[in-house]
Amino acid sequence: MSVFSCHVQTMATKGIGKILVVVSCLMLLHAAYSTYEYLSTLKALGHREATTTLPQSIVVEAVLSLLLFVPSIAISSSPLRDVTYRGEMATRSIDDADARMGFLALSPRGRALFGQSQKD
Repeated sequence: MSVFSCHVQTMATKGIGKILVVVSCLMLLHAAYSTYEYLSTLKALGHREATTTLPQSIVVEAVLSLLLFVPSIAISSSPLRDVTYRGEMATRSIDDADARMGFLALSPRGRALFGQSQKD
């Protein structure tokens, strides 16, 4: 398999993942709207005791949207980068590694800024 076909396959997979993210978000929005509509209808009819449970179809739609969202966002995301020290040093040169600004002594600046201390 060539590098080009691997890249095209990755781009197609990311595109499918993005489409599935949009579909799952639309499913969740529909479930939220259905919940609002259901509770508004119950309120208009005067049923106060039935507001604690939702219809099974709304609950299933919300759970399915979550189950579809999680893998699709993982598919559509970019590959993870190496965040270890070894991975960072692989991208730097030896000149960058020897800069060591963390070991710079800043204490002599105090006398220049604030003058001599009055410790008598």
